[in-house]
Amino acid sequence: MKKPGGARPLRVLMAASEAVPFSKTGGLADVIGALPAALAASGIEVAVVLPRYKTTRLARAKTVVESMTIPLGDGLHFPRILEAPRKNKVRTLLVDYPPYFDRDSLYVAANGRDYPDNPERFSLFSRAVLEIAKSLFRPDILHCHDWQAGLAPVLLRTAYAGDPGLENLRAILTIHNLGHQGLFPAASLARAGLAPELFRMQGLEFYGQVNFLKGAMIYSDWITTVSRKYAQEMQTPEYGFGLDGVLGERRDQITGILNGADYGEWDPARDRHIAARYAAGKLEGKRRCKLDLLREFGFPDSDAKLPLIGIISRLTRQKGADLIAEVADRLFAEKVRLVVLGTGEPRYERLFTHLASQYPGRMAVRVAYDNVLAHKIEAGADMFLMPSYYEPCGLNQIYSLRYGTVPIVRATGGLEDTIEQFDPATGEGTGFKFTSYSGTALLGAITRALGVYQDPELWPKLIGNGMAMDFSWDRAVAGYQSLYKTLAGSSAPGQNQE
Repeated sequence: MKKPGGARPLRVLMAASEAVPFSKTGGLADVIGALPAALAASGIEVAVVLPRYKTTRLARAKTVVESMTIPLGDGLHFPRILEAPRKNKVRTLLVDYPPYFDRDSLYVAANGRDYPDNPERFSLFSRAVLEIAKSLFRPDILHCHDWQAGLAPVLLRTAYAGDPGLENLRAILTIHNLGHQGLFPAASLARAGLAPELFRMQGLEFYGQVNFLKGAMIYSDWITTVSRKYAQEMQTPEYGFGLDGVLGERRDQITGILNGADYGEWDPARDRHIAARYAAGKLEGKRRCKLDLLREFGFPDSDAKLPLIGIISRLTRQKGADLIAEVADRLFAEKVRLVVLGTGEPRYERLFTHLASQYPGRMAVRVAYDNVLAHKIEAGADMFLMPSYYEPCGLNQIYSLRYGTVPIVRATGGLEDTIEQFDPATGEGTGFKFTSYSGTALLGAITRALGVYQDPELWPKLIGNGMAMDFSWDRAVAGYQSLYKTLAGSSAPGQNQE
């Protein structure tokens, strides 16, 4: 994509705390692993900045800056900047600073709590991002993701205000989950090297604490989130996590752009992890995948005639874990099998393990992160369950459509935007939805799905509808292209601050 007059392509610097294949705890990593490549394929010049963790998968990296000087609090820090081999036309730069990032986990200690120095860790990261923008990759757009990169827009308009190397830079914040805000004690402001005057209502102060995401929302030129519906929901008290008022003030600068699916990784026609490959209209391979999945979880082959429901999820209330426990008795009164893969809050891990022991032969649980098994569940299950309390976008329901695994979802966020309620009368739709956050509503949706499963004409039609859907990154790229062009052509960044 050329600018008018044949000038260089638009340049975008992305900052995020994780990305496949380097590091991952959740869906953010999938997005940052796929979106930059899709943007680069459209003609945008893209670089990504990540922390280099102890667990980062990195081979053949080169050092591009041996020692970058970063002031933080009362001292100076000297991270090294690495560059990974270029892939799909995307540069990947990593901030290598062992005192902050050489740890077993990305964000939390062994006790499950945030590292106490997370404010310093991600302040250093955000400062390194801006230094990279000045020297290694001069972008038109700085695109930051979630609270871990959220201080970059704050610093851009405060500590780096007037810096000639950054004076025309526009900043975008993408919120992947408003429930994670980077909330720290007030003393963290000084530890993160931030000016004391930022501790105010129109800054980072949030009920006596410091809120990194709030600061990013205020100081960015634009805010995006990962679905149209979630862009609306997060401006309400129910889903705003205390920030709905701030978002309401920015409502004219908020856009919902639905995430895409990486069909290079999630496509049953070429999936190397599953027992047999298959495609729409040729589903014999899916039947073999179902047998393989049943055996993986210790079910007999004879269960292949029963409907098999799959769950791949963080085991938390946000994902509807409490609803599943609420309906277990009534669910297993049906002739159905349930397999669950995930990790999460210890109480929900214990809950699901207990349920599996309570319903042996009907439910099986694997408390783990297992990418190969996730592919097997998508391919082998008949239905996929996502009863989320809220879901900014969700990717598994999109993967499920491609794998001919019918989604059963709560109508919230990206689940509402991507799944169309199946109508047996017309044969149109791709899955089953329920609205009320209740066990009764969830069970009603499951019951409707089980009814259609018994219909030898309707069920293949429903599967075919889902497999025909296309949620590739092309739509998202078009949305971001339009936004980038608009911001790059604007004359005055930072208009939203006092």
